[in-house]
Amino acid sequence: MTATSEPLPTDLEIARAATLRPLTDVAADLGVSPEHLEPYGRDVAKVDLAVLDGPSTRHPSPATYVVVTAMTPTPLGEGKTTVSVGLTQALQRLGRRATVALRQPSMGPTFGIKGGAAGGGHSQVVPMERLNLHLTGDFHAVTAAHNLLAAMVDNHLHHGNALGLDVRNITWRRVLDVNDRALRNVVVGLGARQDGVARETGFDITAASEVMVLLSLATSLRDLRERLGRIVVGYTTEGRAVRAEDLHAAGAMAALLADALKPNLLQTLEGGPAIIHCGPFGNIATGTSSVTADLVAMRGSDVTITEAGFGADMGAERFFDVKCRVSGLRPDVAVVVATVRALKVHSGAYAVRAGRPLPDGLRREAPDEVEAGLPNLRKHIEIVRRFGVQPVVALNAFPDDHESEHAVVRRFCNRLGVRFAVTRHVAEGGAGALELAQVVMEAAHEPSTFEFLYPLDLPLEQKIEAIATQVYGADGIDVSAAAARALADYERLGYGGLPVVIAKTHLSISSDPTLRGAPRGWRLPVREVRAAVGAGYVYAICGDMRTMPGLPSSPNAERIDVDEDGTVTGLS
Repeated sequence: MTATSEPLPTDLEIARAATLRPLTDVAADLGVSPEHLEPYGRDVAKVDLAVLDGPSTRHPSPATYVVVTAMTPTPLGEGKTTVSVGLTQALQRLGRRATVALRQPSMGPTFGIKGGAAGGGHSQVVPMERLNLHLTGDFHAVTAAHNLLAAMVDNHLHHGNALGLDVRNITWRRVLDVNDRALRNVVVGLGARQDGVARETGFDITAASEVMVLLSLATSLRDLRERLGRIVVGYTTEGRAVRAEDLHAAGAMAALLADALKPNLLQTLEGGPAIIHCGPFGNIATGTSSVTADLVAMRGSDVTITEAGFGADMGAERFFDVKCRVSGLRPDVAVVVATVRALKVHSGAYAVRAGRPLPDGLRREAPDEVEAGLPNLRKHIEIVRRFGVQPVVALNAFPDDHESEHAVVRRFCNRLGVRFAVTRHVAEGGAGALELAQVVMEAAHEPSTFEFLYPLDLPLEQKIEAIATQVYGADGIDVSAAAARALADYERLGYGGLPVVIAKTHLSISSDPTLRGAPRGWRLPVREVRAAVGAGYVYAICGDMRTMPGLPSSPNAERIDVDEDGTVTGLS
């Protein structure tokens, strides 16, 4: 076995046992002075973006930029956030000025199945309760700004619809940061004439809001205001796009989001800087933390570690092709997180479902099953290399792993010429990720030849096909008639120069969540295409995407409570 079978305390117990450093000291490590901090209580603060106007506080050589991605995960996740935090803590132990920049957790998963997203064990961001609940209210600001625009759309319809919006072609829905399947499809405007225009619409979760994505990609308040104005809420019967600017809504939305644009500063369990900002949905959006968070971290750190949602086929590709285009930053290393359990699942021998116990067979020693799942890991390594970025495989060790299984992955990486490390950061904190930190820094000194997958002047359909064939390994794409019409309309409307995002399952490299490993001989079905013009991309929907999750039969919310002293229980 790779680790003791003695159970760890809960994440919440570990977090509460930590002695937090004064946040001004944490900020000083990042080169942020108190005048650029806006405290939210004792242990959380916003960072004024004016800090970016000052000189860098690190040494003159360029900072190392590391993105953490993964192989195709199981529904339980393979630990990208814990690896990101553990790696940051390990680099700090090696004397590096390292900062981690992560997404803010959505309260949907916190109260649903997955739980919080602060990391885990001895590699997490604290204070854990603040992070997983309201934090500084950024999600609420996004919800308010999004729904203000929705209200102004319906108000415009009620007062005569001077812009000629086609009631059957309004694309702007409402959002809420709670899992609630009953709100997926609703009818608004019921009642008397003064209650509005009756029409069908629905709710998405706040993380799926275009406002959340454009907030994460905005580089300044002016950029945010311009992006909000470009949001398309629907179309006229003649096919003309109607924007938030046309409804005179963008200015008020920007006012609601002005504070939310500033990144949030917290700390790791070992006292290093952690910037938590924005939380775009990983299936249909970029699935990364904000550009401003990375810029603040890069200004004051030797090494910045950030994370991209799900596997390299989704999060890393969007990180490279969308976020890096906006930020101008170029990654040096991509850490590909793998686990023994995910490799066994990709052997095809097991099915893992969120909210259910792991199959007993996953815990038995079976290096042959690990071997059978390696094609999936190979594919994700190839994806990273396709962008000219150095890959490092981090095997996130669990207590019921076996050394023989780890040895299989190590030999595989050696054959591919890929740096590899077993990391035990959950149980041991930064000390458990020292090997990973060392190989990451070795990889960072290798020559980098970063390049985007496609040029922006390529037609939209060819961009989608490039991702499908060169990243996913599909034989091609099959575009529905409705999607083809939308693509033609978007080219006509001037959106052809935008990058593309593919909304698909995260449980397979393909669009079919049941296909394990590295599927071959399949084609990507493009059933629908939508434009997120404010965020700055077009997205193709390939499969059944739920943008408003539902609660399970026994949600985490049933176990969360607060005592008379205000102490939250049951959060982990």
